[in-house]
Order: sequence, then C-alpha cells, then structure tokens
Amino acid sequence: MKKNIFPILLIALVFTMGFSGCKTGDKKSVVKMQQAEITLEDSLMNLVQYQTFQYFWDGAESVSGMARERIHMDNVYPQNDQKVVTLGGSGFGVMAILVGIERGFITREQALERFQKIVDYLGKADRFHGAWPHWLDGPTGKVKPFSKKDDGGDLVETAFMIQGLLAVAEYYKGGNEAEQQLVADIQQLWETVEWDWYTQGKDVLYWHWSPNYGWDMNFPVGGYNECLIMYVLAASSPTHPIDAAVYDKGWALNGDIAKDTVYYGLSTVLNFYEHNDDPIGPLFWAHYSYLGLNPKGLKDKYADYWKLNVNHATIHYRYALDNPKNYKGYGKNQWGFTSSYSMRGYAGHRPGKMDLGVISPTAALSSFPYTPEQSMNFLKYLYLEADSLVGEYGPYDAYSQTENWYLPRYLAIDQGPIPVMIENYRSGLLWNLFMKNEDVQAGLAKLGFTTDQ
Repeated sequence: MKKNIFPILLIALVFTMGFSGCKTGDKKSVVKMQQAEITLEDSLMNLVQYQTFQYFWDGAESVSGMARERIHMDNVYPQNDQKVVTLGGSGFGVMAILVGIERGFITREQALERFQKIVDYLGKADRFHGAWPHWLDGPTGKVKPFSKKDDGGDLVETAFMIQGLLAVAEYYKGGNEAEQQLVADIQQLWETVEWDWYTQGKDVLYWHWSPNYGWDMNFPVGGYNECLIMYVLAASSPTHPIDAAVYDKGWALNGDIAKDTVYYGLSTVLNFYEHNDDPIGPLFWAHYSYLGLNPKGLKDKYADYWKLNVNHATIHYRYALDNPKNYKGYGKNQWGFTSSYSMRGYAGHRPGKMDLGVISPTAALSSFPYTPEQSMNFLKYLYLEADSLVGEYGPYDAYSQTENWYLPRYLAIDQGPIPVMIENYRSGLLWNLFMKNEDVQAGLAKLGFTTDQ
C-alpha cells in the first residue's frame, strides 16, 4: 500500500500552482493557500469521478454496452464470468455516464449512442413479468443465474436499473428526434415492469420470481434496507402500480420500521433489520436508493431521510474512530464499511460483529453528500498517501491494513455510486433529474412523502 509517483506529481503540480508567490504571514498568501486547497479538492473529485466513470464507459461489455459485474485487473476470474453484466450496476452506470457528460469526459452525442445501445439491448433481453434478472450473459442477453433458484426476475435490481433510466429520460426530454425516441423507448421499458404482479396479491413486494422454481425463494422485502427505491417506483408506475398499503404493511412492517435505536450517540431513525438486532447496516443502504431519490427534505410518517442517511454515515465514521476491535488504519482518514470483497470472499461489512478489518472505499466516497469533510479526508488519504490502492477505474474494491491485503479488482455495484453521489454532492445533478419525473412525484405523494422539490 505504497505511493505511486505519477498521480502524486499531478497533485504536486496543483499545489505548486496554488502556492505560487505566497509569503508567510501575508493575508493574500492565506487566501491563496485556501484557494489551492479548494483546487486540490476539486481536482481529486474530478479525478475519482473520471476514473470510476471509465468503469462504465471503456470498461463496459462490448455487445450490450452494459456494466460488467466485475473487472479484475489481475485477469483472474474463478467463475469465468468476464462477460456477465449486472442490472443494478448498469443502472448506476447510466447515471455515471450522465456525470461524464456534465463533467466533459464525453459528449452528449457519444452518451446518446451508448444509451441507445443499452436500451435496445434491455428491450430484447430476458425479462420475467417485466423484471430483468440480477445477471445477464452480455453477448446473448439471456439470464445468467445468480444462484440455483435465482434465475428469473429480480425486482430490486430492476428498480436500480429503472431509477437510472428515468434520470436519463429526464436528461434528454425535449431534445432532438433521436433523443426523444430514446425517451419514448425508456418509457416503454418503465411501463412494462409488472410491479403489482410481484406482490402475489399480498401487501408486500417479493424480490424474486423464477420460471423454473416460481416463488420458492420466498423473499418478501421489509425495511429498512437498500430497497426503498423499489417501493417508490412500484407506487409510481403508471401501468402496474401497488397500493399504498403494500408500502405501509410490507415495507414499513405496519409501523415497526420506525422502532429506532441509538448507536454511537446517534438515532438510527429507522429499524435497520427486520430479522436481527444489529443496530446499523452497511453503507450501501445509504446510497443505492438515493442515487436518484433525493433525501434532502424527504420525509414521510416514518422518517426524515436526510437525518437517516447523515446519521448512518456518521455512525460508521464514529465507529472507525472508536475502533473497538483495534484494527490497523481505522480512524479519521480511513473509515466506511459496506458489502464488498474481503480476504474471505464477498462479505457484508458493517460496524459490529460483521467488522472484519476491511475498509471499502465506496462506503466513504459515496457518502460525500452526508459527510463531506470526513469523505474528503478519506479521498485525500487514498490519492496522496495510499494510491497503490487506486487503479485505472478508481479505488480498488476493498483493502485491509491489518491483513496487508488488497486485490486489483472492481465490482460495478461499488464503483457506480461513487461518481453519482459525488456529483449529487457537487451539483445535485441526478437528484434533480430523477425527482423531476412526474410519475415519481405522483408515487411519492401516494405513499405520503413530502419533499422540497
């Protein structure tokens, strides 16, 4: 975990430009130093956004244009899955491409061509009552089973994809003929998801359905977790909506979702686990639903969602400062825990018993809107002190200083939230786009949400 010299030289150049002509004690010098610090921070955000965007641009699977589930720079793929594409990660990816346009990495026209490819592919790919599977074989568009019985529709992954596509549609709405056709094609995909069918006629949404095993996985989705966006979209559907009772009884557990606790001096706001007593979840729960759904000013009878997410990220930060298991590196510059790779394979890292000494960069970096100072400290640590942990597509998925472990490997679902949530912190781009959607606004109102937009 040592420094690479080239990125450091780039940052040094920024410092040189910022401090040019400064004299100790001079008020102008203080201003220049402050300006240099701002320039450095902007440069670092630009750099990490560019690198993580490239995962979804240059790193995309060639036939579909979609995000590959994983990219291993060591070219070691134990499951021979280099061409498997991910629905949820691709939903994050189309939002990252919008960031790419706005930050000048690509043109609007280049992005349009990629979006056309993705939307055309999705229209022809395997779907199950309108829902795509968790994974697809990139070259063919056929389902790639996530597990034995998970070989059909995945409503949560579908929700992540639709969230991204609706933001794309808002971006191109009112454009030229080709852009308006893209918007119409996205609307058609949106309207053919049969959200209500995934209730089985009950007051709850089910995660999976299989053409071979039916409802055998039997996974009713109750909160709180990463799935809020699924319920919001299901209520918002103009063609296959759920009733508000499905949200209140299924997701909100007849109000039991609001039974919060206090952890590290902060309210958790909601009950993070339906079936165990862990006080807090992994940080991706504060990211996936909120790439488009703006938590600022978002409230319903159960929660203030801005407070929920700020407290969630801050609890992770305070836990790292406390470091109850005495892992190496934890502190103000190294914090944040989420599901990612680990020394033991994929693991659901979070404070408490699931803390394995592994830090996942996406956790802190995607929390920029909630903890800007603490997230910036982590970003500076990565790029100025430990940039061997950074590669072509941004920070590698996870590392452990205690175990002296990391691999040059990436996961789409971890890289995707980074450029999107940093952009929401910087400009609110994706929040503004998604929240403008009229169907979404109607769905939020139907569920009793109030917003600032």
